[in-house]
Amino acid sequence: MIESLHYLPQAGSTHDALSERFTDLAPPLTARQAAIESARCLYCYDAPCTRACPTGIDVASFIRNIHDHNVDGAATTILQANIFGGSCARVCPTEILCEDACVRNHDAEGQPVKIGLLQRHAIDNAQFDGHPFKRAPSTGKTIAVVGAGPAGLSCAHRLAMLGHDVVVFEAREKSGGLNEYGIAKYKLPGDFAQREVEFLLSIGGIEIRHGYALGHNLQLAELHARYDAVFLGLGLAASRELGLLGENAPGLMAAVDYIATLRQSDDLSALPVPRRAIVIGAGNTAIDMAVQLKRLGAEEVTLVYRRGFEAMSATGHEIDIAKAHFVRMRTWAAPLEVLLDDAGRVRGMRFEETRMQDGRLVATGGIIEIAADAVFKAIGQGMGLAALVDPLAREIERTDKIVVDACLRTALPGVYAGGDCVAPGQDLTVQAVQHGKLAALAIHHDIQSKAEAAWPT
Repeated sequence: MIESLHYLPQAGSTHDALSERFTDLAPPLTARQAAIESARCLYCYDAPCTRACPTGIDVASFIRNIHDHNVDGAATTILQANIFGGSCARVCPTEILCEDACVRNHDAEGQPVKIGLLQRHAIDNAQFDGHPFKRAPSTGKTIAVVGAGPAGLSCAHRLAMLGHDVVVFEAREKSGGLNEYGIAKYKLPGDFAQREVEFLLSIGGIEIRHGYALGHNLQLAELHARYDAVFLGLGLAASRELGLLGENAPGLMAAVDYIATLRQSDDLSALPVPRRAIVIGAGNTAIDMAVQLKRLGAEEVTLVYRRGFEAMSATGHEIDIAKAHFVRMRTWAAPLEVLLDDAGRVRGMRFEETRMQDGRLVATGGIIEIAADAVFKAIGQGMGLAALVDPLAREIERTDKIVVDACLRTALPGVYAGGDCVAPGQDLTVQAVQHGKLAALAIHHDIQSKAEAAWPT
């Protein structure tokens, strides 16, 4: 845990000074800037930007609303497709999705419409009189949702819209999942994640019970028997291991644990910050970890990956952010040994140089040593089997994820799953939101079909 680091923050750093480094990565558009940017949209009839959006937001329509000074209408269009439109506007990799598909990339300007910033402008400036969506007449059915992250809450909100009652079980003290505990603080600053959850819940019909973890004080078999359907939005809680001696030594920890502590901290100046740090990984979490360490005052941060830049799962935009913060990047180096000092604390890492040979990653025999006061692993996460009954557990044993069909149904009738814990799709917030929405529609359809089949003819 973070307590094992035992390092003091940089001298002279105050909470207020550090907080200024964790505001929104990009400034918001002014009303005039939004008007000018929205005028650049060509309102394509086939809207490739909408096709590129995992939640299917009608991009051209909401931008047209902004152009027509109808911000509430723009926000409603966004939220109809993606109830987490506010956070997705900030954390979604628009540069490889909607903005990459924008036709303005190919004209004389060669610059896409700033869809992400326009979406953020619409959500942040909407003035709704109450919740923008109304619940359908009650169906009398109650659905259990496990996990109050983007997938679970998206599913709960859509089910509530369709007239169902929903009980959400969440292990942590706060709702929001990755948005609350796992996203870089400069992407979702302040209490944005909690305000978004409160807005979502204002539709009514959703109860959240905190302190319930599947496989501990909550059993899937019991939920399956008690509720009309169950949706699993479990996320991935277990950090993968390096498999090296000294992995549990003071000074080596999972990046997600440090990020969670950072996001919940009321005093950033009290956080332990190493002078020199190594981050092992190649995804957006590794980038988030490295950049936040630099913003906290770490002098030297080195990100190490066993393959080349072209194989990194972090987007080019994220890599550019790391470079702008002077994060050192060392590719083609695989973790070999944790180096410890006489007190048994981390003093660095030894890596073995690698290369591709006949399509396989092989060691070259070259050795690299990097000194560090702390090492953070960001090599992915998995999920345990204790939470699930046998049919689903067997699927996870084969895939490390829950296998679902196109409608997010699992191998167990009446149980659905979505988000990072399922096999298809990318580990993106926007993808989790879409999974929750599609699962809710499937649950509603299956419940209605079952009811119709039971009616006398």
